[in-house]
Amino acid sequence: MLLKRRLFASGLAALPFARSALAEGWAPSQPIKMVVAYPAGGPTDAIARIVAADMTGPIGQQVVVENISGASGAIGTRQVARAKPDGLTITFGNNQTHGNNMFMLKEPGYDAVKDFEPLAGAGAFEHVFVVRNGLPVHSMQDLIKLAKEKPGTLNFGSTGIGSGSHLSTELFMARTGIKMTHVPYRGAPPLVQDIVGERIDVSNSTLPSVLAQIKAGSMRAIGICSPKRNPKLPDVATLEEQGITGANASSWAAFFAPAGVPQPILDRLSQEILASLKRPAVVEKIDALGFTIELRDPTAFKPYLAQEIATWVKIAKDADVQPEG
Repeated sequence: MLLKRRLFASGLAALPFARSALAEGWAPSQPIKMVVAYPAGGPTDAIARIVAADMTGPIGQQVVVENISGASGAIGTRQVARAKPDGLTITFGNNQTHGNNMFMLKEPGYDAVKDFEPLAGAGAFEHVFVVRNGLPVHSMQDLIKLAKEKPGTLNFGSTGIGSGSHLSTELFMARTGIKMTHVPYRGAPPLVQDIVGERIDVSNSTLPSVLAQIKAGSMRAIGICSPKRNPKLPDVATLEEQGITGANASSWAAFFAPAGVPQPILDRLSQEILASLKRPAVVEKIDALGFTIELRDPTAFKPYLAQEIATWVKIAKDADVQPEG
């Protein structure tokens, strides 16, 4: 009996090493598809492509990004949820695809928690209010004043119903007592194009989606939705500096696999993604986009996800935003 106990104890002690060896041992038999549920050219797509290219060598197969956009990110995400759980289909999602769609869409077609396994939390997109150059607005207080003078006539663009850019703007309007008309887009590229083309007045966009245009002077930044200023836009004041409280927001992003993928495969995928997001060359490229890397392994990400869903549910409730579609 004593010998059996010792053997059992030694087996438990060796378990982490066995799992690590299994993770190292799994090798994909064909290219891995990384689905981005938004159009090509946006910040989510850009980050996914950087990581996919970097993973390709270490994992031994091509990692190919596929854009499947529509329905506020639900179409592509739904396809991943229904994919064969063999590790060959994963997705780079965010607080819209794996959070807000659960309470903003009546039938998203998947459960963001039950139908997926997190592989790695990547970090967060800061939000920044931008306006078209022709709008006579140079600060958040200018925007509030103009919106109150012309209720409902200003329009604001978002990257889709239930996106961070949508709900954070609804929260801002609730906090300031203004009303603007919502125009949802299928991702950041067409939205940015219409701000530059002066067809949209305002957007509370993720910083990576508009940073290049702000620096090029093709749109104007008027407020950062974070507790402190962003070093990439040091002259743009925060909302709180401009007298607006309780309206800060940021949008997280993470990698997921379908539920049911064997644990050794999940471990290997997670290991390679986290390793990629630590490499200096990858960090430099992603940082240049304006994305803040904050790594979380699957164990740390699960409670974070639950907390973030609760946070955005509260934002929607505070802004009195009702489910759509």
